[in-house]
This record gives sequence, structure tokens and C-alpha cells, in this order.
Amino acid sequence: MRTKTLKKNRINVVTLGCSKNVYDSEVLMGQLRANDKEVVHEEDGNIVVINTCGFIANAKEESVNTILEYVQQKEAGIVDKVFVTGCLSERYKPDLQKEIPNVDAYFGTSDLPNLLKALEADYKHELLGERLTTTPKNYAYLKIAEGCDRPCSFCAIPLMRGKHRSKPIEELVIEAEKLAAKGVKELVLIAQDLTYYGLDLYKKRNLAELLKALVNVEGIEWIRLHYAFPTGFPMDVLEVMRQEPKVCNYIDIPLQHISDPILKSMRRGTTKQKTTRLLEDFRKAVPNMTIRTTLIVGYPGETEEDYQTLKSWVAEMRFERLGCFTYSHEENTHAFALEDDVPEDVKQQRANEIMELQSQISWELNQQKIGKTFRCIIDRKEGNYFVGRTEFDSPDVDNEVLIDASKYYIKQGDFTSITITDAADFDLYGIPERAE
Repeated sequence: MRTKTLKKNRINVVTLGCSKNVYDSEVLMGQLRANDKEVVHEEDGNIVVINTCGFIANAKEESVNTILEYVQQKEAGIVDKVFVTGCLSERYKPDLQKEIPNVDAYFGTSDLPNLLKALEADYKHELLGERLTTTPKNYAYLKIAEGCDRPCSFCAIPLMRGKHRSKPIEELVIEAEKLAAKGVKELVLIAQDLTYYGLDLYKKRNLAELLKALVNVEGIEWIRLHYAFPTGFPMDVLEVMRQEPKVCNYIDIPLQHISDPILKSMRRGTTKQKTTRLLEDFRKAVPNMTIRTTLIVGYPGETEEDYQTLKSWVAEMRFERLGCFTYSHEENTHAFALEDDVPEDVKQQRANEIMELQSQISWELNQQKIGKTFRCIIDRKEGNYFVGRTEFDSPDVDNEVLIDASKYYIKQGDFTSITITDAADFDLYGIPERAE
């Protein structure tokens, strides 16, 4: 008599939101693989784990729609089980259980052992730094801390991620070594707040010491800094950046606004004068540094005068990279008590105007690159182009260097010297000098 064939489970991990979520999904997948589970990232599988984002309205909407989509697939018999984890689940678990009960289980941001148990896997403490990376093989995110202690009025991250918790330097070095052994050449350091790194463990801001340890990891050639808070920035980091060729002359420092009344209401702990002086100190310490920032327009009480102050300042500062977002009124944040009084169309118009201004600045700065040669890392081939980046560009969010694939062949994942031949507002075009 034939026995019934048992279908082997295939776990599909779906990632929404920021690079921190990408990292968390990779850790989850590494744990599942170590438990001999078949796991894929955003491919077909009969068990689905959705790693959600709950940061702002658009992200929450995308997360809810994704959950509903997979619940419908479950009801149709296409998938067997649906699990939800991540920030949205951490923040709204009771509401989600009530509104979407057909999910098998909801888990928060620190529930990895319980999620694994639901997936019939054990949490393996010995898997320090083991991940199944989902990014192109040449770069990976390295999360150096979790949570945030900042009191920003508009931000719900502390509600979802808890207090700031730094990872020890020795653990991060081990993780970097394991990534390098897999062919990773670029580390993108991420945290809710890089500048706070080490205060809880070492009783001092210790980002510079971490960088000095990571530059010694063989195989790692670029180290990039993301999400530095402007207040209390440890200036010794700039000295390491200037002296160590592996540390990219690049920093992502979300400034959010510049009008003093708005900064005060946002509880940012700084002023226009202090922020401008900090950026001047950055430029003085590392003259060829690329500064990336993000801004929020339409915050409660933002007057036309506040907005014009911000717009004029953007024109004056000429940031190499900038993103602008409309304010999202988030419950349980300090700003939720304020009236969300800037109309949605005004918010959008202000954001569009800032980005149009930035587009012109970026175009002008890019024109200066024509004829110059840059060391680029090649991330992928897309259509008729190889797509690379200079040290002044982070994956997914910044400028890309496009090389005609019908004329030139470049190995993906390699560093290559590229001479820029043309430039648009957010793209550079170039030809290879030589492969390194």
C-alpha cells in the first residue's frame, strides 16, 4: 500500500519597511536554515511570515494590505499558515488580532524565539552573526544597536523597538568577519541612533572605537554610516573617517527641520544655529564628505514662515543627498496631542517643492563629476546597464552609476574605476577604466 507523501513546508519571509527590518528578516532566515527548514525570501511558500513596518501611515497601510493579501491566499488554500511579526505587530497586536483574526499568530519585534517555536524551530544562541543575506552579495547591513532613547515628538519607534541597546564591539566584529567570509565587501552600519552607540555598554559614545575595530576585518573595504542623530554627535568619528580609507566619506544624519519653533516642538534638543555649525564642522573635518539628510514638512503648527525658513536653508546648505517626507500623525506619540493642522495638499506641495529644489542641487553637483574617475562597486545588472555606486552613495536611496552593458562587461560585486561621461539629477553615466 502506498503511503501518503508528506509535503515539506517551505517558509516564505516577506519583508516590509526599512533596512532594520531587512536585517531582522535575515537573522530569522538564518535561524530557520540552521534548523534545516526550507526558507525563501519573497518567493512562493506554503507558510508565510510577514515582517511588518508600523512607522508612518503609508507603511502601516502597506503592511495591513500585505497581511490581508496573504490571509486571502490562506482562505483560498494557496498557503497553509500566515504569521505576522515586526513593528506593526508590536504596536497594534490587540487591534490586529481583532480585525484580522485569520492570521495564525502575531509576534512583536523581540519575539524571535517564540516565532521560531511557532515555526517548529529552536532559537540557537550559538548562531552569533549568522544570517541569510537578501541584499546583493557585495554589501550587507550591520545593525549595531536596537531601540532608541530619544524623545522626538513625532516618532513611534521607541514604542515599537524599546530603549537603546548597543551590541558589544567583539560581537559586531565576529558578525563582520562572517559576512566578509561570504564575500561581503561593504558594511552599512544601521541603528535607530548611531551617535548613541556604546553609552549603555561602555558609559561613553563609542562609535569611533567600533569603526577602528571593523576596519581591521579582512575583506571589508567600505564601511558606511546611517542614521546619526545630530545632538551629541561624537566628533572623534570624523577623525576616524578622515584617517581610515575604509570608512566612506559619507554620513546619513536625519535633521527633520530647521525652524527653531518646529525643532523645539519636535523635541530635537537643537537649534538652527547649532545644526548649521555642526554641518560646518563636518565639512571642515572631512572636506569631501557627502551628507545625506531627511526632512519632515507639514508638522503641526508649521507656518508658511517656518516652511520658507526650511526651504531657504536647504538652498543654502546644498546637501548632496536629501529626502523629504510629509508629517504622519501617529497615536501615542507626544505630537499626537497637537492639532494636525497643515492640510494634506499643503504638506504634499511643500514636500514636492523641497524635492524639486534638491533635484536641481543634485543635478548641479553631478555635473561637476563629469570627466572625473571614481572607484565604484557594481551591485547588479538591470536592463541594458550595469549599476554601480561610488563611496558617496548608499544602496537603494542614493545616486547610481550606470554603465552600458552592451559595450562593457563588469563583474558584479567587484570594485571598478569608472570615468563619468554624463550626469542627470540622480544618475551618473560612465565607462570603466579598469577592473581592480
